Amino acid sequence: MFQLEPPPGFQGFDPRREVTIYQRHLPHWRQKGATYFVTFRLADSLPQTALRDLEQLREELVQKHLASHASDPDESATEHPRPAWEKISRAMMIATDRWLDQGMGSCVLRRVDAREILVESLKSFDSAKYELGAFVAMPNHVHAVIRPLEEHALEMILKRCKQWTSGKINRLTNRSGSLWQQESYDRIVRDSEHLWRVIQYIGKNPGKAGIGKDASTRWVHPNWLDQGWSFLDE
Repeated sequence: MFQLEPPPGFQGFDPRREVTIYQRHLPHWRQKGATYFVTFRLADSLPQTALRDLEQLREELVQKHLASHASDPDESATEHPRPAWEKISRAMMIATDRWLDQGMGSCVLRRVDAREILVESLKSFDSAKYELGAFVAMPNHVHAVIRPLEEHALEMILKRCKQWTSGKINRLTNRSGSLWQQESYDRIVRDSEHLWRVIQYIGKNPGKAGIGKDASTRWVHPNWLDQGWSFLDE
């Protein structure tokens, strides 16, 4: 049994509470008060080859996990069982991360000053609109643990972060156009043990991608660190 006490403010998935679902490329599960593991990436971080491979993988996963539940595997996500879509979402996130860790695209977040803009944005509304547990800013993507507060929706939190950082980073790097991919990956963190695995996944990302500390920024909330929620290599 997992022994570490939950960190301050953490709330995992509650099977007794209502869940709402909406679908874009993949379904997004929402539960009031829940903590999410979020991944968002730069718009140019995946080449067309990767996007085609990921779409093919998605179709294969849908057929594998959902064909027995509906005659049309692409119908509304609400028609499908949550565990099946969780498997699909997790497999898609892992496959996407493999591509992202190859460091394709402009990788503007390799620059310390660009990452500082992102970090400032992520921390700016911590404890006001959301609770920020941990994150890693990689050269072309970001992983974060976020729990929206009260009426603040995860979609709007990410949208505002992307809008604010896009303008500042584009001016810094003499770029124009969309900086971020519009849709993000997200999963509700199930429980404390799942949260621990997520934080270690975040912490290991720079080493797994083979980049140095100067090309990434890792962070865990100080209140979490005080209770033992840290990266194992620290």
